[in-house]
Parts: sequence; C-alpha cells; structure tokens
Amino acid sequence: MNRLSRVFVAGHRGLVGSAITRRLHGEGFENLLMAGREQLDLRDQAAVTYWFRANRPEYVFLVAGTVGGILANSTRPAEFIYDNMLIHATVVHAAHVFGVTKLLYLGSSCIYPREASQPMREDALLTGALEPTNAPYAVAKIAGITLCDAYRKQYGSDFISAMPTNLYGPNDNFELTSSHVLPALIRKCHDARTAGRRDVTIWGSGSPKREFLHVDDLADACIFLMRRYSVGGHVNVGTGEDLTIRELAEMVRAEVYPEAELLFDASKPDGAPRKLLDIGRLRDLGWHHRISLREGIASTYQWFLDHHHEARLGPSSSPGDKS
Repeated sequence: MNRLSRVFVAGHRGLVGSAITRRLHGEGFENLLMAGREQLDLRDQAAVTYWFRANRPEYVFLVAGTVGGILANSTRPAEFIYDNMLIHATVVHAAHVFGVTKLLYLGSSCIYPREASQPMREDALLTGALEPTNAPYAVAKIAGITLCDAYRKQYGSDFISAMPTNLYGPNDNFELTSSHVLPALIRKCHDARTAGRRDVTIWGSGSPKREFLHVDDLADACIFLMRRYSVGGHVNVGTGEDLTIRELAEMVRAEVYPEAELLFDASKPDGAPRKLLDIGRLRDLGWHHRISLREGIASTYQWFLDHHHEARLGPSSSPGDKS
C-alpha cells in the first residue's frame, strides 16, 4: 500500500474511520475513497457491489458498524446484530468479487468470553460464554472474523482481522444514550461543571477494569498491520494496561471538573468484570502505542470543547455510560 493506492475507508465518518482517514491524508495518500450513508447503504449487497464495480478499491479498511455502550447494546440488540452482520458480509464479499488486494476488518474486544483469563489471548475466542449485555454485537464481530478467514481459506483472499480494546478520541460519540464509558464520563463531568452541580453519577460499582487506546494509536496500528501482517485469525490491538472505572472517572474528573463528587450507582450493571488484551503478538511484530491515557483524555476533552456544537451530544440526562 502506497500513496497512489486506491484505498476505501468504510465508515470514514466514525471514530476509527476518521482517524484512519486523517492518518492517510497525513501520509499523502491521493486516492482515498469514501462514501457516506446517504450515498451508500453498506447493508445492501447490490448497492455495495455496484459501488465496488464503479470505484475498484485496492485496499479496504472495514471499520464501519453500529456501535454503542451498555445501554445501547441492551436496548437495541436486534439492530446491533443485523446491521453489523450485513455490513461485514456485503463489503467482504464485494472485496472478493472485485479482487481487492487486501482488506483489514476491525472487530472488538467484546468477542472474548466474559470469564476469559486475563489478559485475553487471541486463542481465548469461543472458549466460553459471552458477556450477556453485548452478546448480539459480539456474535456479529465473531462472524466477521470467521467470514474473513473463510474467504482466505476458500479463495486465498488476503483479508485480515484486528481486535482493538476500548477506544476514545476525536470524533467520539458523547451522546449518553449510546456512548462508551470514557466519552460519557467527559460529558457528565462537563455538564455538571456547566450547570454548577457538584455530583456526577456513574453507572455501576466502579470496580470493573478496562483498557483504553487512543484512536490515533489504533489508526497507526491498522496501517502498520495493513502493510506488515497477512495471517488468518485475528490480532489484538491495545496498550497492555488497564485500570478500574473508578480510577478512570477520577482521572477524567481531574481534567474536566476537579471539584466534582463522584457517585456510583451500583444498582446499574457493571458489564464484564475485566477486559484486558494480551498484545504480545502485536508487540512481537514491532508495534507499540504512543499516547498515554492522561494525555489522551486531555486532548479528547479539548477536542470536545472545540467541537461542542457539532459533536454527537444528545440529551444530558440519559444514563448509558459503560464499555
């Protein structure tokens, strides 16, 4: 893949897609192909096939999908599994039909069993029951990995899969009905400070442990893998470091609203007790993250302040804030 390659970023407006697009623009790529939802419904095989025939991408970053936090996963399970399974299937199949040189499919760490040994190795996949609050989404992501492997096995397609940990950064979703935990914490602390309220209520006990990766680091890893990795299965992408939700909330509070009092609503679900990826395989390839969590929170909050009127905000009183 070089600057003259025709590269399709499927999902270019989302958190990950926009980061990959920024990175490719920064490297001087001249033939970036993008299509918004108003132009192309990625759930429609006929439409996707027509688009691939007309545009002939050589490399595809398949990072599009329907995503959200614990509330969105719990209340919209049919939408999450339907949309994601169709998006994966149509793009992968069209990539095969039109001879794409290489495709990278991006999954999620929720593919691993709820009680998987920590840190979670790639071979933990399908060794136990999934976390119930996001099982439909996880099944769709597992199907995406299997889909890429099946096309590799039957047709020799160079389709690879990467599984990132929890992500955050510019262009994140700050709407509390559908956001993940870190942007939700930023939004809640910001809203409390703006309203002059001292208390900030957070879903769950605060005890679950999570790992967080800045989306610009993920973009770097995706391009690294597109250039240097061509193996079936999937590879984990993360930092190898985690912390409790309470510690994360305290870190966000220190950046956004140091005077706030954090209240934890233990009547709300925690999700999986711990999610930490084993990133040994990726480190052996020579990749390592660069952005610290504290630095990333500060820059993400600044982005939120700079783009407050265009960020996805929604109502400030809704609760969904777990990854």
